[in-house]
Amino acid sequence: MDHAATTPVDPEVVEAMVPYFTEIYGNASSLHSFGREAHNAMEEARSRVARLINAHPEEIIFTAGGTESDNIAIKGVAYANRSRGDHIITSTIEHPAVLETCRSLEKQGFKVSYIPVDKNGLIELESLKKAVTERTILITIMHANNEIGTIEPIEEIAEIAGTKNIILHSDAVQSTGKILTDVKEIGIDLLSISAHKIYGPKGIGSLYIKKGTRLEPIIHGGGHERGLRSSTENIPGIVGLGKAAELAERRMSEDTAHLTNLRDHLIKATLSNIEESYLNGHPTKRLPNNAHFRFTGIEGEALILNLDEKGIAASTGSACSSKKLLPSHVLMAIGLDEVQAHGSLRLTLGRENTKEDVEYALQVLPETVKKLRAISPLWGRPIETERWKKELEAKPHSH
Repeated sequence: MDHAATTPVDPEVVEAMVPYFTEIYGNASSLHSFGREAHNAMEEARSRVARLINAHPEEIIFTAGGTESDNIAIKGVAYANRSRGDHIITSTIEHPAVLETCRSLEKQGFKVSYIPVDKNGLIELESLKKAVTERTILITIMHANNEIGTIEPIEEIAEIAGTKNIILHSDAVQSTGKILTDVKEIGIDLLSISAHKIYGPKGIGSLYIKKGTRLEPIIHGGGHERGLRSSTENIPGIVGLGKAAELAERRMSEDTAHLTNLRDHLIKATLSNIEESYLNGHPTKRLPNNAHFRFTGIEGEALILNLDEKGIAASTGSACSSKKLLPSHVLMAIGLDEVQAHGSLRLTLGRENTKEDVEYALQVLPETVKKLRAISPLWGRPIETERWKKELEAKPHSH
């Protein structure tokens, strides 16, 4: 139940990839038949990714994953448009791949505005409008949050960007393949995708670049991928992404219905059966597979380890930063304090999860919470709780 961190590779994806490791192993830039076979497979995959988001194949470039796609989009726009402006707008709940890229650009003289969100994680559109200046060249806002699952009003954000002639990028790593993501309907310029979030292999992703959008390459070499991402193409990975995109398009309606039913049952039963349990994120505008809770009197890492002993894989937040043991910047941004943030649990369902899986989790979770509360200084002991809070707040930390 940690599919937001990664997904198992679909057997059909594995089957599609295997020949490109051993039989069709040519370099896609080579002119001979081995190279042409690899090139043709790459272009077919490009078309499949484009179909998933309603783009043109020539608007898709392949990358090493969502993080690289975000870097190419944000830095590429910043460098290519610096003569026009030096201001970037993002939000306080973005993935580290976006936030750290923006912080890197700040060190190079760019100015970045970090837009707040409401208690459900929705971007404050009025704050976004007010942040726009004549020097704003890029808005980068995620399509759906990787931790709490809130789906952002990306169409309205696109309208704001469009009226001001500002380039709009969205990290759609968590939303692509789970909810309809139509780049033409949204009116977006750049969109990041990662294969391993949609039952494809790790280490491969793509970036949608609307025709006419100016980018400066951040990786230089032989001029692959329209000169924007030089490196010999990872053909097995690209084929895997293409197949995963095809399956996601074909199965989206079925998957969404299946996951939404499981998610709603999981949320309703958890909130009913465990006292002082709360849902993080928007109650309805959320990804179909995401259930994010917080429990009073619980320490999140202990909860994860105890669930793991029972065979349930879960997380407290983003897998990319879970080892830092700091309160989630997303949960802090929606108004939780450090104690509440540390007592959170993310359960993200996948295509292969069953009702029986959910029932098992609903049996184990209350037992585990009760066990941990029995030994917690945060549960039912007001004096100890207040002392623990003060000790935590006194510790140095960074968001």
